[in-house]
Amino acid sequence: MSFVSTLRQWDEAVACVEQRDPASALRIFLNIEEKNSKIFFNIGCLYLNNSELDEAEKAFDRSIGKDEHLAAAFFQRGVTFYKKERYESLLDFQQAFKQLRGNQLIDYKPLGLRYKLYACEVLHNIGLVQAQLGKWEKAQENLLTALSLRADAKFSHIDHALDAILKQKLFPLVEIRAGLLFKPNKHYVAELEKRDYLGKAKVVSSIVPADEFSGFAPLQPQVDNVPSTPKVPEVLRVFEGEPHTVLYEFYPETKEELAVLPGNIVFVLQKGADNWASVVFNEKVYFCVNFMVTIPIRTFPAPYRNISGEKKSCNVLFSYAKEGVEERVNLEESEMEAVWNSVKDNRLALWCSLTESKSVPHEKVVALYSYASSTPEDLDFEQGNIITVLSKVNDEWLEGQCNGKVGIFPSSFVKALNGDQQCE
Repeated sequence: MSFVSTLRQWDEAVACVEQRDPASALRIFLNIEEKNSKIFFNIGCLYLNNSELDEAEKAFDRSIGKDEHLAAAFFQRGVTFYKKERYESLLDFQQAFKQLRGNQLIDYKPLGLRYKLYACEVLHNIGLVQAQLGKWEKAQENLLTALSLRADAKFSHIDHALDAILKQKLFPLVEIRAGLLFKPNKHYVAELEKRDYLGKAKVVSSIVPADEFSGFAPLQPQVDNVPSTPKVPEVLRVFEGEPHTVLYEFYPETKEELAVLPGNIVFVLQKGADNWASVVFNEKVYFCVNFMVTIPIRTFPAPYRNISGEKKSCNVLFSYAKEGVEERVNLEESEMEAVWNSVKDNRLALWCSLTESKSVPHEKVVALYSYASSTPEDLDFEQGNIITVLSKVNDEWLEGQCNGKVGIFPSSFVKALNGDQQCE
């Protein structure tokens, strides 16, 4: 099943839930052949809401198997175990708390789920299971920690739980509200509908009388010796902060927040303990959810042609003039602090050297859909193009070469090239 088919069924199933038809939604979800972690999570939630606990457990198992860092799936499986009176729920709630990695909450809205998993509510459920097991002191300890981590007064149920513990009584379980599901990326869904961007061509001006030309370019006067305007090369400015590349898209809710797409480069000024960071982007300071990784400094393959015209690949190694050192120093991660200190008048001089790399056959893939770049680092291609994969960026992005250009692109937009397909 193609990515487009999966996306269409996923969107249809979520619409059924919004129309209060969970049975149809579950049927559609189960018919999806290539289910990801979010889809298995949705299936588990629908089974859990219908009190089909065995099926819910299996679905959450599959969700965690696909993404072992999905704290919400551990949380929901813990709820399922608790309702089945199986106290493996304690381990799942503890694992969910571990995946918070010291943060007060995880906001799943950028990933398609309008839900915030709070550390204090996870600790609330840990305390409940410990109380059920008769470990009242442990339960009280976790609830006191939850009380210190709660974000605002809306978590009054933690106060009530602590009062109940002092009386050695149980209290209600915290659950994710029924009907909350992971939704597919709205921008991808919008692309499912075919659009006529060009419309019908119309002659606006022509030197031919009564011209009825219906193509895309009517006859125009020809001018000889038109001076060409060379494209101004882009200049990478040096910013304060550490460069990071964005892993996931994020949509802002306030003007102080930054809208970013996978592959965008931002400069991180400061990371907060609340999973947010202060970053520089396009010479302005914004706040951004922390979905970024540090950009490694490394050599990378680049195509070139030798004197005989044969196409080769090479490694590009950058170096710079370090103060107090006679020879140029290679640009490595350990040198970054010294590199930024070498900036003068907002400029940094770098030298690059090329070394020919060994010829290693690269995997070739074929484009399932057309992809238009959103950043200078992206690779443009059309449906059916053959792309040479140069490296794997992460689980969702690849670096490749197509039509003489090199860039990154989503791995979900391509598939492996069959032996009977011809390379371009």
